[in-house]
Amino acid sequence: MRTYIVEDNPTIRENLIGTLEELAGVETVGFSETEQQGSEWLQDHSANWDLAIVDLFLKQGSGLGVIEACRQRAPGQRVVVLTNYATPDIRNRCHQLGVDAVFDKSTDIDALIDFCIGLNDARGVN
Repeated sequence: MRTYIVEDNPTIRENLIGTLEELAGVETVGFSETEQQGSEWLQDHSANWDLAIVDLFLKQGSGLGVIEACRQRAPGQRVVVLTNYATPDIRNRCHQLGVDAVFDKSTDIDALIDFCIGLNDARGVN
């Protein structure tokens, strides 16, 4: 599953990439650290990703802008949020913008892995 990551913390990003590639069959096709970079890449390469994982607080801009840029994605493409601020209000706002799931960085990594495995299973990928 081709995955694009919008995360500005290099340590978190590298750990996430390694974990998802090893445990969930994810192929990372790229990453960005800002709203503009993430939005542009996802729109310009709309046929080259299956999953976008987006942090909300970035070096420049917001993950909410990235999510907004993905609203016209293909039916099989998924967008999830991975944040330290998974409050009920944030979860509600993200769902209003059309995200498929919201995960808390500190407590939901296993749930994110399970989500990715489920997507691969649905695609018939082992």
